[in-house]
Amino acid sequence: MILLIAFAFLAGIITILSPCILPILPIILTSSIGGVNIGKSRPIGVVIGFILSFTFFTLSLSTIVRLSGIPAETLRLISVIVVAGFGISLLVPQFQVLIEQLFSKLTGFMPSSQGRTGFGGGLLIGFSVGLLWTPCVGPILASVISLAITGTVTFDAFLITLAYSLGTAIPMFLIMLGGQNALRRVPWLLSNLGHIQKLFGVLMILTAIGIFLNIDRRFQTFILDTFPQYGTGLTKLEDNELIRNQLDKKSGNEIKKEDLGKPMFDLIEPKGVKAPEIIPGGVWFNSEPLTLEQLSGKVVIIDFWTYSCINCQRTLPYLRDWNKKYKDKGLVIIGVHAPEFEFEKSEKNVAEAIKDFKLTYPIVQDNEFETWRAYNNRYWPAKYFIDKEGYIRYSHFGEGAYDESEKVIQELLKEAGASDVSLEINNPVYQINAKTPEIYLGYGRIEHFASPEIIKRDTLGTYTSPEKLGNNQVAYEGNWSVMKEYANPQKGAKLTLNFDAKEVFLVMRTKGTPAKVTVYIDDTMQNFGEDNINGFVTVDSDRLYKLINLSSPGRHILRFEFEDNNAELFAFTFG
Repeated sequence: MILLIAFAFLAGIITILSPCILPILPIILTSSIGGVNIGKSRPIGVVIGFILSFTFFTLSLSTIVRLSGIPAETLRLISVIVVAGFGISLLVPQFQVLIEQLFSKLTGFMPSSQGRTGFGGGLLIGFSVGLLWTPCVGPILASVISLAITGTVTFDAFLITLAYSLGTAIPMFLIMLGGQNALRRVPWLLSNLGHIQKLFGVLMILTAIGIFLNIDRRFQTFILDTFPQYGTGLTKLEDNELIRNQLDKKSGNEIKKEDLGKPMFDLIEPKGVKAPEIIPGGVWFNSEPLTLEQLSGKVVIIDFWTYSCINCQRTLPYLRDWNKKYKDKGLVIIGVHAPEFEFEKSEKNVAEAIKDFKLTYPIVQDNEFETWRAYNNRYWPAKYFIDKEGYIRYSHFGEGAYDESEKVIQELLKEAGASDVSLEINNPVYQINAKTPEIYLGYGRIEHFASPEIIKRDTLGTYTSPEKLGNNQVAYEGNWSVMKEYANPQKGAKLTLNFDAKEVFLVMRTKGTPAKVTVYIDDTMQNFGEDNINGFVTVDSDRLYKLINLSSPGRHILRFEFEDNNAELFAFTFG
């Protein structure tokens, strides 16, 4: 535990160098401006406000949003308003007086001169920065954040997050002190303090506007595209075997990263860890509710999946085959359906998917991610192989390693007493040809968005497509309603995507009436995929649509044209 805290502290210090921090730096630097007599009180206020805010919101934001119903973006907007307000106070003396009077009332123990320029003003700025801070996290803080998202926060997680924020606050404090020292030691700066103060006021306001319009995220993307090596290696400090082992122990999973994908009999820990029980409450398909206790003496595979995930879908034929070959030998496969999108929580939709994929083994819905959290899982798909005594003996995340996984099944069945287990393995080989990453289309996770307009959230907006679309970029054209999880094109709208792959899949659903979509590849309509008939796709259910299956992988321009406003588009995946 002490090791994780120490490395979290060091990771916080070097975070100041990451490209994700650049949009926030103007706020930090501007916090040193406001007069040469403010001393260290204001920087100290900024630091304390940041530490409290970052620690609190990192651990509690998901819970706050869930319990209060207040969107996280609303809290972010409040912080943006605070930052803009302080920028205005540097420009307009009258507004500055109002700010000082406000702080005098809110912090009665401080004189008014300590308002905007002193500890109280710094505290509020720091509190706002803590909510706006979006670090490029390494495995330590990422592990803590994943716990916070699923509502599991421990005292250890609090100490790790606090250590990280303390480490980050040190260079922040030094930057502010450096700005103050420059003002004192350079006569020209001191004599032009009024103009400099106004300049930084404008800078703070522009920063607030940029954050509000999400220009900060685009700026970060621009930096990474222009300087691809900038910030690389910053997380290597904490991305090592020692830290990984500590994180695995904290999560209750002592199987090491390098052991994933190896045959069970090569693992250092033969018995692994005791498998967590399946949390009751979800709807079961193909079976009455089961428990691992009931299945004692059997070999069990727990498979975390979600039905619109193409990576999950590509593993299903192997699971079907294993179920057919080894069910009578003592193998029980349990699919745990943990939904990525809201529509995947529907019992009807899951039942239809199970029927479409011809799955006959037991499956349970895990809409609240309770079993997911019990396993400290973070992946779709993820498979945990459990022996006759209930111990996790092997696990594999993502696709692949099918032969190794089947060897594990055979070995565990023999351990359980099965005497007629065939050692023959003949799994088909599936090659992934995609160079384009998964692309989400709702504003919550959209990346690689190339339309020059700012996305209008949860409302109708008009967009244009650039003349030239960069690699792996997507653009909207025409009228679109962009929601957090999906985008809804209106009649006549278009979508253009520059991709490099052999296969293209898209998660879509209809608003009620079937939607009609025309598909072009390099301006040509053809019969490309299972759901793409002569260049036309009918969206009539909530699922993943197989649109493109080319003879060989390559880079192409995909264009959709929408004949109505009935389609809702979630995410592209590629193969």
